Formats: sequence, C-alpha cells, structure tokens
Amino acid sequence: MAKKFNVTGICIPGKHYMVDTASKIEKAIAAIEEGDYITINYPRQFGKTTTLLLLERELEKRGFLPISISFEGIGDAVFEDEKIFSRTFIRKISEVFNYSNKELAEYFLEKREKIENFDSLSQVISQSVIDLKKKIVLLIDEIDKSSNNQLFLSFLGMLREKYLRRSTGKDFTFQSVILAGVYDVKSLKMKIREGKETKYNSPWNIAIDYPGDLSFTPEEIETMLAGYSTDKNISMDIPAIAAQLYSFTSGYPFLVSRLCSIIDADIMKKSEPVWSPDFVDRAVARILLENNTNFESLIKNLENNDDLYTLVKEILLNDSKMEYNEDNSLIKLGAIHGIFKQGEYLQIHNKIYRERIYNYMSLNLKIESLLNKNLENYNFKNQFLLPENTLDFEKILLRFQAFMKEQYSVKDKAFVERNWRLLYIAFIKPIINGHGFDFKETQISEEKRIDVVITFYNRKYISELKIWGGREKHSRGLKQLTDYLERQHVNKGYLIIFDFKKAMEYKQEKKSIDGRDIFIVWV
Repeated sequence: MAKKFNVTGICIPGKHYMVDTASKIEKAIAAIEEGDYITINYPRQFGKTTTLLLLERELEKRGFLPISISFEGIGDAVFEDEKIFSRTFIRKISEVFNYSNKELAEYFLEKREKIENFDSLSQVISQSVIDLKKKIVLLIDEIDKSSNNQLFLSFLGMLREKYLRRSTGKDFTFQSVILAGVYDVKSLKMKIREGKETKYNSPWNIAIDYPGDLSFTPEEIETMLAGYSTDKNISMDIPAIAAQLYSFTSGYPFLVSRLCSIIDADIMKKSEPVWSPDFVDRAVARILLENNTNFESLIKNLENNDDLYTLVKEILLNDSKMEYNEDNSLIKLGAIHGIFKQGEYLQIHNKIYRERIYNYMSLNLKIESLLNKNLENYNFKNQFLLPENTLDFEKILLRFQAFMKEQYSVKDKAFVERNWRLLYIAFIKPIINGHGFDFKETQISEEKRIDVVITFYNRKYISELKIWGGREKHSRGLKQLTDYLERQHVNKGYLIIFDFKKAMEYKQEKKSIDGRDIFIVWV
C-alpha cells in the first residue's frame, strides 16, 4: 500500500508520511529514565496519540514494558464504583497483551479478580512491578474524557501517593505514567457534581510537561517533504516549501498534513512530477473553503462561549493588545482549544485559523446587516476581472467606496466604527472566493491599521486599512506601506482610509513613493 499524508486518526510509520520527531522522543525517554511522570496537553488533532505510539515503540526497544490504554468509550457506569473502575483498569491492561503476549494477558486477568478497591489495586500494581522485573510505563490517552469525575481523581491521587512513596523507597510502582489529553490534569478546572461549586483540583501536580513541543518546526516539516519527494520522485525546493507551510500553519500538525494532502491528491499533476511553490497558496485557498472536523471544532468553541468570541474579536478586529497569561481562565481556555498561541502578546495560533475566524465573523456580519444593504449589487466578480486572471483592484476599491457612500449614512456611524475591517473583508470575499484568499497582518500600534494581503491566482494585491488620524500619521502610514511592499517584492499597493469625521470626504488619489505606486481611497 502506498504511503499518504494522514489527517484522520493515528499516524503509522510505514503507512503515512511523517515528520522526524526523534529528538523530541529522545527527550521524553530521558525523562522516563529518570522516573518522571508526564502530561501531554495539546488541542485536538495535534499529534498526541501518534506521539504515544512512537513513545511506546521506542520504550519497547529499550527494554521497558509500556502499557498503552484509553478510557474513551467505556461509559459512565465504570466511574460510579471503586471496584468496577479498578477491575476495568486491570482488564484493559490485560487486553493490551491479548495479541502480543498471552502469558502477560492471563497474568493481569488473574489479578483482576482479587481487586475490591483502590487499596487492593495499589497492591496489584506493586506486586506486578516486583513479579515482572520490568520498568513499567503506563500511557493513558484521552485522559480528559474521564477527568470530570471524582472517582477518577481519586485514582490519580492513589498513583500520586505511590509515586511519592517510591521516592522514599517505601513502595513499588510504575516507572512513569504519561497522561495525554486536551485539558491539563495538573490544574484542571472541573465540576465534580451537578449543583456543586466549580473548583480546581490538583491530583497530578507531580508531573512535568512533555519535554518537547508537538508543533512542527520548519526543519521537521522538511523531513516529511524529503521522504515524500524521494518516495514519489517529485522535485521541489524543500526548505522554501517547508517555510511556506510553517508560515501559514505555525506548525499545527493537522494543518500541515492537510495542506500536503490537498496538494498531493488535488493539485499535483501526475504527468509533471514537480511541486511548485504556488501549490501551497492554492492549497490554502482550498482548505479555507472546506468543512472538516478541525474547523468545526474551532467554530464550535467560539459559538459555545460568548466571552471567548468577544476576546477573539477584540484581538482580530480592534487591535487589542494584551499579554499572554494563562492565569486568566479565558486565555487558558483559548490556548487549550488551539485558538491562541504563546507570545509576547495574545495572538491567534496561525494564519489559517485567523482567516477561518475572519470568514466566520464576516459572515455573521453579513447576516446581521449587509444583506439589507444590497451588497450584492456592488461586488459582481466578473466586472473586476482582467485578462490573464488579474484583478482591476482600483475598480474594486472605487466600488467599495461607492457602496460605503451610498449605503451607510450618519446614523450608521457607530456600526461602521465597530466593524470597518469586517465591512471591507465581507465586500472582498465574494470576489476572490474560489481562486484566492486574503490574510490580515494586524499592526499593534496607535494607528489602528491592518494590512490585507490578497492572493488571487498567482498574484498578490496588498491593501492597507487605517483610520484617518491627520496628515502626519498619514505620511508615516504611506512610508510603512511602501516598506511593506518592498519586503513583499510588490510594486503597487492600495490604501483604504476610513475617515469617520469626514474631513476629507470621499475621494481618491495616486502617489509614487520610492518607486512604488500607491492608490488611495477615502471612505
């Protein structure tokens, strides 16, 4: 069976193209050798289960006895009684060895019948370590499926107590326990029972974080592309394409693999075994239009929490500048779901997520208001197309100016001031959909400006949106846009100025600065 890029379930070496994470696995093995207990907490589809598999295989090679289980799908009844839970735990361990070591499977199954509570379960764990004469490593996946249950927390407390007693030479227990899930069990906020106060519980504060970021680095992406290139005999500039993939995804494993999958299945011409750099742009345009479980989860998490939605909107649309601090429960929640990433300031994890959220919020705005403003009478796609699949971008901006002038009056000022960016994005989207995409580069400054880089087929159109703040700021803004055009190797740019005081009225202007042409409209 030919290899493929995998975006569903666990990645299997030999079946799927994978990045080389050997150095990260090695760091984890070193921590396990030291007897550390570990948590792996990352968003959905971030490679947690794959990491557990790679760890399990490497541990086996080095003489450990890894036991990998999951509590997903076992039902709620298991968590209602110590005896049932404890026996289920041992049964699942026995099942691990059903196809690889019948003797071990029978050993644990026999122990199961002697368990009545957590105390007897603790004794079985100790005796197993003594009998098997192996360093046993317990790996539990999907841990947060069970962690809102008090009995499960008591189970973790028992393992914690054994870990502490082992440290003083008073007990035998697992060499290491690795818990993987979305939520951080070390400081999980959870509701124990209906009607009871929500609180923090720390039954697992003995554990360290996984010693290695599961995000892909550009260099790691290169290893996956190199394997694919050699396997398929495909020519590509591996470092440049890896850098492109990282730029759009910030190394989010699902997004990297999905873009590669789209290129391999839908964009590559089998008769021409060359992976062109523009294939990544085309794959980004496609992924932004598709529905997948990752995007569904992203939007669901925003829809289910009004405060999180508002915070994301403030960051994206209003240039709100705040430090990244997971002591704040809302920031922590956004990080748990992969919406935020750590940096000097709070920011959306990756460009693709930013665009997907922009699309979602701009659609909400259209439903709320734009349908009543006859937007469709202004932005017919065909009227802006020029030969060779280029856009008449000056005409687009003049039509946007006309739309704003004719459809929004003084009484709409407050609405426009809140949604000026989304109004522009909502106007542009129908024109470029299917053949291009847009990315926003928010500038954290007093000027309230944002760069919108539009890719349509293979051409870039760079527009900057800003609020009119006087001639001095205008001159600085023109210089900033010129510098940005130079960095992007683009000769022409566009400036859209929102003048809420209407000091300049509706007008347009052309300027040439440092060899770059800039077309300006006021709205």
